[in-house]
Amino acid sequence: MAIKSAVAIASGKGGVGKTTVAVNVAVALAKTGAQVGLLDADIYGPNVPMMMGLQRMPPPRDNRMTPAEAYGVRVMSIAFLVKPEQALIWRGPMLHKAIEQFLKDVNWGELDYLIVDLPPGTGDAQLSLSQSLPLTGGVIVTLPQAVSQADARRGLEMFRQLQVPVLGVVENMSYLTLPDGTQMDVFGRGGGEELARAAGVPFIGSIPMDPEVRKGGDTGDPIVVAAPESAAARALAAIAHDIAAKVSEAAMQGGDVIPIQMIG
Repeated sequence: MAIKSAVAIASGKGGVGKTTVAVNVAVALAKTGAQVGLLDADIYGPNVPMMMGLQRMPPPRDNRMTPAEAYGVRVMSIAFLVKPEQALIWRGPMLHKAIEQFLKDVNWGELDYLIVDLPPGTGDAQLSLSQSLPLTGGVIVTLPQAVSQADARRGLEMFRQLQVPVLGVVENMSYLTLPDGTQMDVFGRGGGEELARAAGVPFIGSIPMDPEVRKGGDTGDPIVVAAPESAAARALAAIAHDIAAKVSEAAMQGGDVIPIQMIG
C-alpha cells in the first residue's frame, strides 16, 4: 500500500465544523479523479460514517480490514466496529493501538491523499497519529470568534511542536446570507485571517453558513455533492484545490512534505 500524502484536519475545540470540512475536502478531491482515503481518528466521537452515509464496512480481505466507500472515498472509522450508542472509555495506549491498526491493518490500497479527521484538542490521538504516520501537513479549522481563535492557535502550535507543516487556516461559519441578500456575521468575521496572519501561515479560505451543510451532514449527502453550486460547496471545493496545490508544490520543491512510501 502506498499513500502519497496525508493531511490532518484539526481544531482546538469541538463544534467548529472540522469533520464537515474533512468530509467535503475528501469528496471534493475524489471528484477530481484522485484516489482518496478518509480516516476518522476521532475515536471518542466518530461522525464521519454518518456524514458519508455509511453504516458498515465490507468483509475483511487478506486478513486486513476493508474500508467502506462512498462518493469515491475509502473510509475507516471506529464507528464501524462498535454499537452506535457505545461510549469508548479508553486510556492513551488503547487509543494509540486503535489508530495504529487503522493505518497498518486496513487495505487502503494506492492513495493520492489520506485525509485524517482528528478529534478536537491536543491530546493522545494527535500524538499517536504523528508517531504512527508521517503527516504531509495539517489544516486548522476555526470559527471567526476570538474564543475559537485562541483554541485553534493551540492546535496550530501542536502541529509545530510535532514538526508537522501547517498548510493553513480555514474559517468556517464565516457569515449567514439572509433572504434579502445581506450578510449577518453571526460569530464575527475575519478571525481566521487574523489567526493565520498572527501565526505566519496561509489563510486557505472561508466557508459561509448554510442550512444545507447541516442537512447534508445528517443525511450523509456532503454539500459538495448535494448542492455543488452553493456558496458553501464552492468554498469547500476551493479549499480542497488549495490544499492539493500546496501539497504538490511542496513535493516538487522537496520542502517540508514527507512522502509516505509504504504502510503495513
